[in-house]
Amino acid sequence: MPRVSEAHLAARRQQILDAALTCFRRNGFHTTSMQDVIAEAGLSVGAVYRYFRGKSEIIAAIVEGYAREVGETLTVSAGRDRHLADAMRDAIDLIESSTGPDGIMRLAVQVWAEAIRDETTGALVKRVYQTMRANFVRLARHAVDTGDLPEDADADAAGAALLSLVLGYGLQRMLTGRPDPDTYERGLRAIFGTRASRSTSAATVP
Repeated sequence: MPRVSEAHLAARRQQILDAALTCFRRNGFHTTSMQDVIAEAGLSVGAVYRYFRGKSEIIAAIVEGYAREVGETLTVSAGRDRHLADAMRDAIDLIESSTGPDGIMRLAVQVWAEAIRDETTGALVKRVYQTMRANFVRLARHAVDTGDLPEDADADAAGAALLSLVLGYGLQRMLTGRPDPDTYERGLRAIFGTRASRSTSAATVP
């Protein structure tokens, strides 16, 4: 039999992830079953379980992909020697693009609830968010090296706080519709003690 190419395997894997996302968005993470995902993907049971043993592994793959995207965004920002506030704006823009009706941030909220209820999901989510936090710790260390943070700043502590600022933006945006990215950036710059380096709107939070 001909050998299956890596591209084919990757396409099948992505097909399953796309099907799972469709199901999660339509029915919610908790009520979606593996049978729902299998039916949506249009594949056999064996084909799906070849890649993922259950929903927890599927959700971990989805969130890990997003965590990598966040990490790549921060790495590019740091590589350009941009100010910490500018790098954070890049992260906020990425979160902003993920808070809409089909955005992964809305799925993330469901997964957080499931992680508290289910130990397996909790362990997988813990690993993913530790990776995401490590990205912000690296950003904080870069900020210490460039003088954007005090030289005696605890990068581990600062990175954890920076992650919270980004996730907090996403939650506020989804739950209340505000603040907009420009308003949030002004708030970040007020905290960091810097002026805006890009055009920002005059929107304010009431």
